[in-house]
Amino acid sequence: MTIRLKIYRLSVLMTFVIMMLVSGCERQTGQSFGAEIDEADYRLGQRLVKQGRSQEALASYLRVIEKRGDAAPESHLEAGIICLQQIKDPIAAIYHFRKYLERQPNSPQASQVRGLVESAKREFARTLPANPMENQSERLDMIEQLGQLQRENEQLKAELAIIRGNAIQPSVNRMRVPTEPSTNPVGPLRAAQDVSPISMAPEVVPEIVSTPPEREPAQPVQTPPPVAGRRHVVAKGDTLFSLAQRYYNNRAKWRDIYEANRDLMPNENSLQIGMELRIP
Repeated sequence: MTIRLKIYRLSVLMTFVIMMLVSGCERQTGQSFGAEIDEADYRLGQRLVKQGRSQEALASYLRVIEKRGDAAPESHLEAGIICLQQIKDPIAAIYHFRKYLERQPNSPQASQVRGLVESAKREFARTLPANPMENQSERLDMIEQLGQLQRENEQLKAELAIIRGNAIQPSVNRMRVPTEPSTNPVGPLRAAQDVSPISMAPEVVPEIVSTPPEREPAQPVQTPPPVAGRRHVVAKGDTLFSLAQRYYNNRAKWRDIYEANRDLMPNENSLQIGMELRIP
């Protein structure tokens, strides 16, 4: 009988303790805070946002969250917006947006809040450094391309110098061509007489016979000895530079081809289609 009584009393005591715990939890979780938007700190945060005082507004919303716990979804939303747009802290913004979605997953603003989460993720991704290996490979590619462009630039400069030299040489030669001596010098003398006011009567001018200057005997053209090697028939679009690049993989070798075919080419620009060149 005593044992049964003790068991009964123990069971009653345990039941009472359980009831007290449950009632305490209910009072804690079911505590009535009223509307969140009526909180003084929430209203203060709204005013501070309008004044542009973002840090102070965020502190007000955080006080509401600390007081209400999970029953502060609107404060989480406002805090997330401040963190994303004003403070530029995407990690904190994602935290607050997710807290809002946990409490209000089906609210009319839920889809917009999910979009804000994605925006915060993109902002966070921009702060991350790029892959160092990708940067290194891109840098090496850029260096190689730059070197190739520099080499092509040097080759173009060499070609341009040759073209300019050939363009200047004919004009210089034309300036140095000796004029044929006049076979009838009477004309210039007669013009001088006409200009002179002293000489009024015609004057007999002795005829001057000009003798052509003695010409040196023509020297035989020395043909360079044949150069052993390959031969190439010039096609449309071929140049000394392209042939040097084709056979030597170096455009600077164009002069070797030119020197080996001086008997066919009086100058560097006399390359003609169908001409058979020796490639040394």
